[in-house]
This record gives sequence, structure tokens and C-alpha cells, in this order.
Amino acid sequence: MGSYDDRMAWVILVLVLLAAAFGVLGAVIKAAAFLVLTILLAVAALVAIAWYSFKGQLRRWERNGIGGDTQVRTWSTRRSEPPRDLPSHDDRY
Repeated sequence: MGSYDDRMAWVILVLVLLAAAFGVLGAVIKAAAFLVLTILLAVAALVAIAWYSFKGQLRRWERNGIGGDTQVRTWSTRRSEPPRDLPSHDDRY
């Protein structure tokens, strides 16, 4: 008995021959190309997002110093402000 790869090659060959016999080989090739290109584009986009995110984090570490920043960073102003003193418990209830 052949290996798994040999059997898969035969299965793919039989499927291609069946598609050709029924006249849908062009559609099968287009669908396969669409799937492969979609997967490659999604992987490339994820790699690009991760790369630019990593570069941005490195720039942030270089700007602030890796030693650690004790100030709170806000989303709106992007300026640092000292940490707030929060109450020990909530008296509203």
C-alpha cells in the first residue's frame, strides 16, 4: 500500500479527471485559485498588521524607555498624566 501522499495524489488526479469529464474543470480551477489567493491575502494582511504593531511597540519602548513608565497614558490626548488616587471603597451604595 502506498503512503498517504501517494493516495492523495491519486485522489486529486481522479477528481480533476472527473471535473474535466463533466465539463466543469474551468470552474473548479477558478474556485481553487480564488480560495488559495484569498488565504494568501489574509495571511499577508495579518503578517503586515502584526509587523507594524510590533514596530510601533518598539518605537513606544524606545521613546519612553524600557525601564517602565509610571504615568497613565490617555487615549484622547496621548499626553501622560500622573496616576489618579482611587478611593479604597465605593460609598455610592
